[in-house]
Amino acid sequence: MTAATIFQAAAPGGMGTFAIPLLLMFGIMYLLVIMPQQRQRKKMQAMLSALKAGDKIVTSGGIYGTINGIDGESVILKISAEPQVKIRIARAAIAQVEAPEDAK
Repeated sequence: MTAATIFQAAAPGGMGTFAIPLLLMFGIMYLLVIMPQQRQRKKMQAMLSALKAGDKIVTSGGIYGTINGIDGESVILKISAEPQVKIRIARAAIAQVEAPEDAK
């Protein structure tokens, strides 16, 4: 008996019985993991590209502030009532935009 004959005796269905569950697992993984991550990434990119001066935001570090200016990939953030208290943060560090008071 050769190795091929032993393999065929052990797996009577051949490669089809092995490939179908593998493809099914990949399809389920795509639907449960990859697709929601892509949606969330697109939503975050849309939010970051729609930023404008005056938006109230929260950074990923938990800092609340108002956008004072946008300079490419960084944002000038006013974090106090004092006009000179401003910080520069990366645009990617913005976690969310707060809803305006009239929308609440």
